[in-house]
Amino acid sequence: MDQVSPPVTETPRRGPNLPSWTLTVLESFDVTPKMRRIVFSVENIDRFEYKPGQDIVFFLNDPAGGHGRRHYTVRAVDRDANTLSVDFVLHGNSVGPNFARSVKPGDQVEVKGPRGRVVFRPDADWHLLTGDETCIPGILHILETLPTGARAMAFIEIEDDSWKQDFETQGEVTIEWIARGKAGPSSVMIDRLSTLALPDGHGQALIIGETSNVRAQRHYLIERGFSRDRIASEGYWRPGRNGGHDHVDD
Repeated sequence: MDQVSPPVTETPRRGPNLPSWTLTVLESFDVTPKMRRIVFSVENIDRFEYKPGQDIVFFLNDPAGGHGRRHYTVRAVDRDANTLSVDFVLHGNSVGPNFARSVKPGDQVEVKGPRGRVVFRPDADWHLLTGDETCIPGILHILETLPTGARAMAFIEIEDDSWKQDFETQGEVTIEWIARGKAGPSSVMIDRLSTLALPDGHGQALIIGETSNVRAQRHYLIERGFSRDRIASEGYWRPGRNGGHDHVDD
């Protein structure tokens, strides 16, 4: 999820030894005015072991000389067609959006993964998902792959209604799109969660988005009685940083 921010100099972090893949572009199209889907072909896709909500790390050309590493959530996998789909937010002129705008069928890109801890937990009685525009692909993919009857509540903050997407699911799902205006640190989601009556039983929370918002929501849910091990939280972006995700465990 690539969010435009003022550039900073940052030493690339060492990550786990992830499998490498060569993706070949088959087609690209706009899902909404600011979200483009790219469908890639993948060899040996039967070896691509992932869980909905995980991402892959793209290694993109950065004319400015940066490392060009960007994390994008898997939007869909079709093992029969040997394809993998990824949605890109078309915002600004950083390497992720520029890649999505310029690719053509036959282009190839190297990625590693999958990775990420924000995944569906089947032993939970119900699920709470929150995020912003950068999280739409991951949240909708999780909802679309829910087991029959699984209960989930999703809240997505967006700039305006142009970001809304339709989806299909076998779960028992409610989704609320919260108009927020411009992206950035805000209290919009906390304000909404403060009015939310949590269901009975053991829930799971999947909290993603701007890092400070994610941290605030995590702390709030802990105050409301959520155990830490039932909150999967990850910052997809933060002001002043290009690329990478933040693990939010505090």
